[in-house]
Amino acid sequence: MSTLLLLTVGVGGIAFLLLLIIKLKVHAFLALLIVSILVGLATGLPLVTIPETDLEPAKLGIIESIIAGMGGVLGSVAILVALGAMLGKIIEISGGASSLAGRFTKILGPKRVAGALTAAALVLAIPVFFDVGFIILVPIIYGFCKAAGVNPVKFGLPIGGIMLAVHVSVPPHPGIVGGSGILGADLGWVTILGLAVCLPLAVVAHFLSKWLNRRDITMLPSTAASFAAFGTEKGAESVVDGSGAGASPAATSTKTGTVAPPSSGMIMALILTPLVMIALGTVGATLLPSGDPVRNVLGFIGAPLFALLVTVLLASFFLGFRRGWNATQLGEVIESALPPVAIVILVSGAGGSFARVLTESGIGTALSETLLETGMPLMLMAFLISLALRAAQGSATVAILTTAGLLSASVLGGDYSTIQVALLALAMSFGALGLSHVNDSGFWVVTRYLGLSVADGLRTWTVLTTVLGLVGFLLCSLVWLIVGIA
Repeated sequence: MSTLLLLTVGVGGIAFLLLLIIKLKVHAFLALLIVSILVGLATGLPLVTIPETDLEPAKLGIIESIIAGMGGVLGSVAILVALGAMLGKIIEISGGASSLAGRFTKILGPKRVAGALTAAALVLAIPVFFDVGFIILVPIIYGFCKAAGVNPVKFGLPIGGIMLAVHVSVPPHPGIVGGSGILGADLGWVTILGLAVCLPLAVVAHFLSKWLNRRDITMLPSTAASFAAFGTEKGAESVVDGSGAGASPAATSTKTGTVAPPSSGMIMALILTPLVMIALGTVGATLLPSGDPVRNVLGFIGAPLFALLVTVLLASFFLGFRRGWNATQLGEVIESALPPVAIVILVSGAGGSFARVLTESGIGTALSETLLETGMPLMLMAFLISLALRAAQGSATVAILTTAGLLSASVLGGDYSTIQVALLALAMSFGALGLSHVNDSGFWVVTRYLGLSVADGLRTWTVLTTVLGLVGFLLCSLVWLIVGIA
């Protein structure tokens, strides 16, 4: 097929995907599989795999391409997402979130509550999914806001912004892990660079939220009633003191009984453990020659799968067994973490299937050649495509995976360094951070808990996520320039 016809089929496939998800309300998992099959048929992929001959290489059939694409993505996504969910659930049920928030606030002082909670949210968001993490922190947000006499949006907006930034750009979250797998990006560098960018983004989120909240915003009546009935000033102050009493439902969970929440130091140590292990592996691979025994050991220790597995086992002991949980209780906590992430894993796998069909059909190569002719930088293209897909269908994960599939041929066929490929993956992730609006489930979680109307949500939350995405992309572009000069 001609390049123009291949690109037409690709654009039509994405348009139909958006139609299925947005208008017809078809689940993203089913929509991705349906469009994968239709694109395969439209581009002439064989119905069954054609074996290799002396004249031509083997050609995967449509179904085989879908299976291969899903298997390739799930090989990296499923294990990491599952382990990350287990770690997040153990921290959640143990009451670690309230301890972390209380400790940051005690260090920075009561006058810097918003900044302290934002810093705590950045750390907590690493192992915990955005929606879950934000809901965990809602009681803490409410408690501090009641003590300060301000609306929840004053503290909640920057918290939500930085948590979403971490969710789209830092492993083990599914979008960035799946997108990195499709592009062949090194997860160690993605983690290091993603966290490095998110640190200044936390500062941006804090000060931009203060500007967006410069005027008082009237809470929705239902949220105002819930906020008025929530907690007491004394309960909020106990969080400032680090006791966590009354700060989080997790602190009085039936899994922990009357045991006090774990210390903030323990939570910080557990969250930092996999990051340090992954960083060691990345540093070893960068500084030591191939075949060096020390490099091999560090590579094993720093493998994200091993690092997360070790951390889950440590959390099970220190937050579970050591604090009175038995094996049955721990098993229930871990098992409860898996159902919510099952659909995320499946959607990620279906995104990998769509990406593989785009590659096998030649659409990815056609797009790659067309992009080279336009002269538009690939970083900018990655950001803009992901941003457009995010705005159109709402899911950051789907936006990242679809963009990765479209650009995989350009990335894999280009002469890019390990760091540059990681930066391309992050450019997609920060594109998927922006323009969160009414078709995004996260938009409704944030606006309803903070008492924002749709109009106020668009003026605050949508603006915040878009600015954070743009700043994140610009920081990645700056690193790209530095790496190119070096």
